[in-house]
Amino acid sequence: MTGKPVRAPRADARRNRTSVLRAAAEMFATEGLSVPVHEIARRAGVGTGTVSRHFPTKEALFAAVLLDRMALLTARADVLTATEDPGTAFFTFFAALVHEGADHRGLAESLAGVGFDIESAAIDAGSDVSGRLHAMLKAAQRAGAVRGGITFADVKALMSGCLAREVAPGDAGARDRVITVVCDGLRTR
Repeated sequence: MTGKPVRAPRADARRNRTSVLRAAAEMFATEGLSVPVHEIARRAGVGTGTVSRHFPTKEALFAAVLLDRMALLTARADVLTATEDPGTAFFTFFAALVHEGADHRGLAESLAGVGFDIESAAIDAGSDVSGRLHAMLKAAQRAGAVRGGITFADVKALMSGCLAREVAPGDAGARDRVITVVCDGLRTR
């Protein structure tokens, strides 16, 4: 069976794709998942047809932007699991996810279950952030570091609460104080 050789994308197509990804990453981070595709296209300096040729759906565009970020987070979870005791690993990763969510609104929304089902794509790509956090919670509970009655749904709700904390200018430690209170409440007494 013979097939046509696959040609590399043209230079302008590669530049357009890079521009779309850059614009989408910035906009998803600052504005969340509700940003319209036409606005991403405008910011990238291309038409909506160009965006659609590279990413047939908004979910595909969002997945392309976030899968790399989620791969980094799962790698961090794996390192923490391998190098720290279960309680330290869980609490460190919990805080890291809150900070990452604060820095990237679209990621926070997707991990909270709002908008797209990015987690399915992440699982398929081996970047199951929620699965890692859930496993870390169970390990921390078995080790006696986290109270036994806490569920994964509780952890996700507490994470959302930490993210809801408005940080006033000049009060860089505000979110860390909330994370500390939440983590103290999760610890076994």
